[in-house]
Amino acid sequence: MTPKSTLASDAPRTIGGVTVGAIGLGAMPLSVEGRPGEEQAVATIHAALEAGVRLIDTADCYQWYADELGHNERLIARALAAWGSGAKEVLVATKGGRRRPGDGSWTVNGDPRHLRRAAEASATRLGVEAVGLYQLHKPDPAVPFAESVGALRDLADAGTIRAAGLSNVDAEQIRTAYEILGPRLVSVQNRFSPAYLSTRDTLDLCTELGLAFLPWSPLGGISRSAVDDPGTADPAPGTPFHTLARIRGVSPQQVCLAWHLAQSPVVVPIPGARRPASVRDSAGAAGLTLSASEMTGLHL
Repeated sequence: MTPKSTLASDAPRTIGGVTVGAIGLGAMPLSVEGRPGEEQAVATIHAALEAGVRLIDTADCYQWYADELGHNERLIARALAAWGSGAKEVLVATKGGRRRPGDGSWTVNGDPRHLRRAAEASATRLGVEAVGLYQLHKPDPAVPFAESVGALRDLADAGTIRAAGLSNVDAEQIRTAYEILGPRLVSVQNRFSPAYLSTRDTLDLCTELGLAFLPWSPLGGISRSAVDDPGTADPAPGTPFHTLARIRGVSPQQVCLAWHLAQSPVVVPIPGARRPASVRDSAGAAGLTLSASEMTGLHL
C-alpha cells in the first residue's frame, strides 16, 4: 500500500508533545552481541546528536551477558553526560518487561510489580528523575495485558515516568491501553519495514489516534550488505531501493527510511547503528523527500 500523499521527510515529528528529529537511534547494537568498544559506541551516539537525532531508544535488557542488566542505559547516560547541556533536548525512550539470560534468548515478565521496579531502576541508571518515555517491551501472555498497562499508569501517576509507550502489540491491545492510559499513551513501537507490512494496521491506528509510531528494524527483513553495520540490513542489490538510490545519489538505507517517513507524520524510524558513519547516513534521510511516483516504484 502506498500513502495517499507524499510527506516532506524533514517535517517536524513529535512524541507526546516533545519535538524530536525525523530519525531516531536504536541503540541496541551498541550493547548486544558484536557490540563495538565503548569509545566507538559513545562516538556513534554523539554522531547521532550532531546529525540532529533527538530520540534514542533503549531497554534495560539490551546487554550481551547475563550480569549486564542496564548496560545500554548506562552507556547512553555516560554519552549524554559527556555531550553536555544539549543532552536535555534528547528524549530517551527505554523499555521494561523483558530479560536476556545471557544465552541469546529473550524472556518476558509483564508483572506490574516487576515493571514498577524496573522503571525505577531505569530512571536511576539514566540519571533522571523521571523516564521521558517508558515502554512495555512486550505483552506477557501469563499476565493480563490490562494489569501490565495499569502499571504504566501507576508509574505515570507517581512521576516515575513522563509518558508511556507500547511495543510488539496488536491493534486491539493499543485500543485497550489507550482506554486505560488516555493521553499518557504517546507511542507504539512495532516491527515494520517494506518487507514486513503485517503491522500496517497498527500504524494506521496510531495515525488515527495521534500516537507516534516507531518502526523497529526499519531496514530489516529485506537483505544484508557486507558494507553495512552487522545487525542492520540493507535492501538487496537490484531492488527498487538500490535502483532509486543510484538515481538520487544516496544510500539505499536513506531511501528506505525516507519511504518510512512518507507513510505518516507519526512515523519516527529508529534504525540501529554501530558506527558514526552509519548513523550520519541514516539521519540524512530526513532531508530526502520522495515523490509520489518514486513511492509507487518502491511498492514491493
